[in-house]
Amino acid sequence: EEIQRETAYPDGKVEKVLKNGCHLIFFPNGTWKKVGSDGKTVTITFFNGDVKQVMPDQTVIYYYADAKTTHTTYSDGLEVLQFSNGQIEKHYPDGKKEITFPDQTIKNLFTDGQEESIFPDGTIVRIQRDGSKTIEFNNGQRELHTSQFKRREYPDGTVKTVYMNGQQETKYVSGRVRVKDKDGNIIMDTKV
Repeated sequence: EEIQRETAYPDGKVEKVLKNGCHLIFFPNGTWKKVGSDGKTVTITFFNGDVKQVMPDQTVIYYYADAKTTHTTYSDGLEVLQFSNGQIEKHYPDGKKEITFPDQTIKNLFTDGQEESIFPDGTIVRIQRDGSKTIEFNNGQRELHTSQFKRREYPDGTVKTVYMNGQQETKYVSGRVRVKDKDGNIIMDTKV
């Protein structure tokens, strides 16, 4: 681009105004700033390789050269971080966070302390504030983990519960209930 005007300042800063209306400002430390002809688009390239862009809608895109990470802040408050390994984090204005890992697992962190992870195979894990966990498998099975027991529910209606003391209880759709002690010995079996 053709230079319309160039000004050198006592502090070592140099400003160039291009004929297309862009302003280029060069700082002694190697940092330089470009202000677009619209006066709203600003790009700052820092001496360490970082780049900050401010768009006309006030979206700010900051690229951290050393970490190879891009941090975008939108005018509505949404922040998106993109890491060099493919991980993407979205931080919403309400405090919710969504992380997409390189393997495409998605983890949601809610403001009330709950978590939800969705795995590529369709498995969903939900963790409540009290620490209890629900796992929904892609084969229709569900598991509930609490401080007192672990329970698996099968698509056919069978429910197997393992208590913290090791005792196991299996309830079948037929109404049959089988209970085993911690060593696997049957202590009750109601065959229907």
